[in-house]
Amino acid sequence: MPYRIDIVSPSGEAFDQLMELGALDVDLRGDDLSAILPDAVTPDRVATALRVATVTMSPAVARDNGSVWILSPRAVRIGSILIAPADTKAPRGALRLTDSAAFGTGHHPTTALCIEALEEAVRLAPHGVLDVGTGSGVLALSALIMGVPHATGVDIDPDALEAAAEHARLNDLADRFELALGGPEAVRGQSPLVVANVLAAPLIEMAPILVRRVANRGRLILSGIPQSLEADVRSAYQRLGMRHIDSATRAGWVVVVFQASW
Repeated sequence: MPYRIDIVSPSGEAFDQLMELGALDVDLRGDDLSAILPDAVTPDRVATALRVATVTMSPAVARDNGSVWILSPRAVRIGSILIAPADTKAPRGALRLTDSAAFGTGHHPTTALCIEALEEAVRLAPHGVLDVGTGSGVLALSALIMGVPHATGVDIDPDALEAAAEHARLNDLADRFELALGGPEAVRGQSPLVVANVLAAPLIEMAPILVRRVANRGRLILSGIPQSLEADVRSAYQRLGMRHIDSATRAGWVVVVFQASW
């Protein structure tokens, strides 16, 4: 498991040396340097490379359900959406998120892929969006900032729903964001825009009910899919009448966009 190191008064070459060792994140603030190193790189090797007697180790904090290793939350821009930590100064219109355990900080490639796909989809002026597996609420809230009038988020994790509700309040979007515990079966009706950023196996398993949530000529955005499983996910939805219109990849992950054929 990756671990954190902290060094006081590092050499001027320390940043570059840590990057060469494969550091997952490095932060230099004044005379203090922090980094996250993969467990394959031993502390002794780090100390030798930096020419120090020892390094201070501590557990690293993983975010996005353990999939993203960063020292601390920081702002990230994805298309027109700026995602910023709630405790930092951010420009008006930024999406502010707390550092919660819920998936969706903006740093995972699938989140970026989905937001980019949402930007394309909102050009069709959908009246609402259904976010399945909403996590932190980042996708639904991004859609609201983009101008979609109403969003519904569902998740099987009550803690994620609490985080999403808090983020809606924090961004003054609570009156346009409805939340429900469960999967796509937790809500009724259909939506012109549906997004689900979960893993490939659940996407395939819930394909029949998820497709029934897509309105006439509606759009469906799916991610959380490794490149190796894209064909399996596409096949599951195409068999149910969804027409594949686009795919994009980043860092080994795929977003797949469908449109209802009915």
